Amino acid sequence: MNVGDTIIKLVKKKKLHFSLIDPDKQSPKVAGEIAKTVTDAGSSAIMVGGSTVSSQKQVDETVKSIKQNSRLPVILFPSGAKFLSKYADAVFFMSLLNSRNLDYVIREHVKGASFVKHSGLEPISMGYVIVEPGMAAGRVGEADLIKKDDIETAVGYALAAQYLGMKLFYLEAGSGAHIPVSNIIIKFVKKNTDIPLIVGGGIRDVKTAREKAQAGADIIITGTALEKEKNPKKTLTEIIQAIEG
Repeated sequence: MNVGDTIIKLVKKKKLHFSLIDPDKQSPKVAGEIAKTVTDAGSSAIMVGGSTVSSQKQVDETVKSIKQNSRLPVILFPSGAKFLSKYADAVFFMSLLNSRNLDYVIREHVKGASFVKHSGLEPISMGYVIVEPGMAAGRVGEADLIKKDDIETAVGYALAAQYLGMKLFYLEAGSGAHIPVSNIIIKFVKKNTDIPLIVGGGIRDVKTAREKAQAGADIIITGTALEKEKNPKKTLTEIIQAIEG
């Protein structure tokens, strides 16, 4: 069974946690150490990507180090076609639906499609939207941010993604966001759609993670900000237990 189908099968049984490792935030060696930590804590997959990645080599070396230290599937979360890596297991073939720049909606996908086909990467289609405050992801992605209380627009984007045949939908508040995606938006997006809902950005503690899962998120994403914790493995284990519970 491929990665995408496995994710869809698993979310029918329980809530999931994915860890996001940004190649720009640490050396490949440290990324490998983080991968071991999140694997031991119980994460279900590792995403690799970020808004400020500078080279494919940086991505390649990070992915290879992660693969050496973790059995989890490694899924690329690229900001552009030039940051794809043949060493990963899959790629979120995602369209930033609320970007003003067509590069992030479809043109980068055209550039990267042949690489995905010939490298053997598994593409997992995903609708991706950025919600206030958006942070670097919103700025780099030139997004018309969804207002934090704009339920109608969020649901509209989610339904559009589903009707376009995308397998997943991702609500993103931005890495380091001081306010995560609101529970009410998560609730109504989940209520009105049939595809798995991913939520990320600004989720750093057990209480917030539990709230987002209870509101309707199928998959919660946390980033490397947790590595600032004195005991990141313990904190992440508690977050994952709260999500799954």
